[in-house]
Amino acid sequence: MMYGLRMTEAHRRALLSHLFPGDGLEAVALLLCGRRHGKERHVFTARRVVPVPHAVCDRRPDRVTWPTEYVEALLQEAYAKGQAIVKVHSHPGHYRHFSSMDDVSDRALFSSVASFLDDGLAHASVIMLPDGDMIGRAVWEDGRISDLLKSIMAVGDDIRIFMDNSASKGPEFARRHAQAFGQGTTALLRKLSAAVVGCSGTGSIVIEQLARLGIGRLVLIDPEAVEEKNLNRILNTGMADVERNRAKVEILADAIRRIGVGQEVITLRKNLLDRKAVEAVGECDVVFGCMDSAEGRHLLNRLATFYTVPYFDVGVRLDADGKGGIDQIAGAVHYLQPGGSSLLSRGVYDLKRVEAEEMQRANPGEYQRQVKEGYLRGVEEDRPAVISVNMFYAALLVNEFLARLHVYRNQLNSDYACVSASLCEMQLYAEGENAPCEILKRHVGRGDVVPLLERPALS
Repeated sequence: MMYGLRMTEAHRRALLSHLFPGDGLEAVALLLCGRRHGKERHVFTARRVVPVPHAVCDRRPDRVTWPTEYVEALLQEAYAKGQAIVKVHSHPGHYRHFSSMDDVSDRALFSSVASFLDDGLAHASVIMLPDGDMIGRAVWEDGRISDLLKSIMAVGDDIRIFMDNSASKGPEFARRHAQAFGQGTTALLRKLSAAVVGCSGTGSIVIEQLARLGIGRLVLIDPEAVEEKNLNRILNTGMADVERNRAKVEILADAIRRIGVGQEVITLRKNLLDRKAVEAVGECDVVFGCMDSAEGRHLLNRLATFYTVPYFDVGVRLDADGKGGIDQIAGAVHYLQPGGSSLLSRGVYDLKRVEAEEMQRANPGEYQRQVKEGYLRGVEEDRPAVISVNMFYAALLVNEFLARLHVYRNQLNSDYACVSASLCEMQLYAEGENAPCEILKRHVGRGDVVPLLERPALS
C-alpha cells in the first residue's frame, strides 16, 4: 500500500505557525483527515488543524510530551465519519528522521486510537522542519510502522510537494526539462500521478505533453471511441482506429507506451459519473479537466475539493459565423485550489446549465419537451474545432501546471487563477483568485463519504 497526505496551504501555514513559535522547542498539533482508501493507494486528506496548546505540553528542544485528551476529543468525530487522525510535531533542530522516542510514542498513541475506532485502517505521524519540509509515515493498530509517506502535498496558489528525491534520477529524455525547471522538478514529475479527464481535442494534446515531460503515472478517463470527425484534432489517431472502433483512452495509452520510458498508464473507458472514475481521480496528485460539459466540470470541481486535488481546467470556444468566417476564437485556463473559488463561483457556468445537461443525459425525452416548452435553454451543439487552436490552449494549461509546481513567474501565482486568451484580439488576460465558493468550501478534504461525493448516483 502506498500512502500520502494532502492539505491546503492554509493548513500548512497554521501548522508552521503553531509548531515553530520561535523558542526552539518542539510542539505538536493534530490533523483530522478524510481518506481516499484505494486498493493500492491510501491518501489522508486534511479537514482541520487542531493545535495542542503550548501551555499544556512539556516542551524541550528534542522532545514534547502532551496530554492525549486532545486526541480523545477528536475520536468521536473521526468514528462517526470514518476519518483519520494524523499527529504532526516539530523538529526544531532540522533532524529529518523519526527518532526512537518517536517510534515509542507513535506506537502507544495509535494503538489507542485504533482500538477506539476499530476500523482496521492506518493513521499517520508527520514531522515538520523549520523550513516547512515534512516527512511522514503510516502507523497501524498493531504498532507496525510503514516506510515514509509517498508524498505530502500542500495545495495553494503554489503546489508544494514534499518527498524524498535523493535516490531519484530522471530519464535521459527529460534532461532538457531539468535545465529549464531544475533536476528537483523533473524528479518530482517522475513520481507524480496525474489524471486527464476527457481525451479528445485538448485532452490528447495535454496527455502528449505530460507524457513527454516525464509524469510517472497517467490515468486517462474518457467513455468514447474515436470517430472519423475526431481525426482532425486527436493526436495519435488514424482511420484504422475508426474502423476498429477503438477507445480513445486505449489509443493514447498505446502512444505513451511507444515512447518507451516505462510510465504507468491506467485507462478507464468511463464517464466521470462512474464510481471507479471518481475513485481513480481521487487517488491522483493532480487532475486536468479537458471537458466541454458544465455537468462534468461541476462534478470534477466537487471531486477535487473532497479529495484536495489541484485541478487545472481548459475550455476552448471557436465560433463560426455560418458563412465561412469566424466570429471568435477564445479560451481559458483555470486553476482551482480546494477551498478557493470554483468554476461555478467564477461564472464559467450556472446551475441551470448543469441541470439541463444532466437532464439531456439522463432523460433526453423530457429534456426535449422542456426545451420546446421554454422551461430549459438548450445545451449548445458541438462547435467547430481546429487542432492549432487546441494546441495553443493545451500548452497554456500545462505551462500553468508547471508554474504552480516550479514557481518562475515575475508576479505571484495568486494573480493567475484564470488566464484567458482571444486569438482574434491576440491578447492574454489574467484574473486573480477571489472569494471561496460558498457551495464547495465546506467539503474540503472530506474524502470518501457515503454516498460518494454526496451524489446518490455514485452510491
